[in-house]
Amino acid sequence: MSVLTITRDNFKQEVLNSDKPVLLDFWASWCGPCRMVSPVVDEIAQEVDHAKIGKINVDEEPELAQEFRIMSIPTLAVIKDQKVVKTSVGVQPKEAILDMIQE
Repeated sequence: MSVLTITRDNFKQEVLNSDKPVLLDFWASWCGPCRMVSPVVDEIAQEVDHAKIGKINVDEEPELAQEFRIMSIPTLAVIKDQKVVKTSVGVQPKEAILDMIQE
């Protein structure tokens, strides 16, 4: 599955109404650590089918960043049953990110 670009317009459909857990990567183009995490998140999206993987550009979607109280990026959040069940801030190894979305 490919990475979804999550926006205000598709957030409800892709995240809140998802029957699978959703891993969200909050990022910005100017953020060095975000550029380190991004290819790992892309890789995970190709490997897993039990979760959706999405990215939210905090500069383009400030309302979503504010709603999730994002203070630092990259922030990864797992949403399940319309609730944030796990979060992590900063660069994480692939195994740690995979652990976040294990069933």
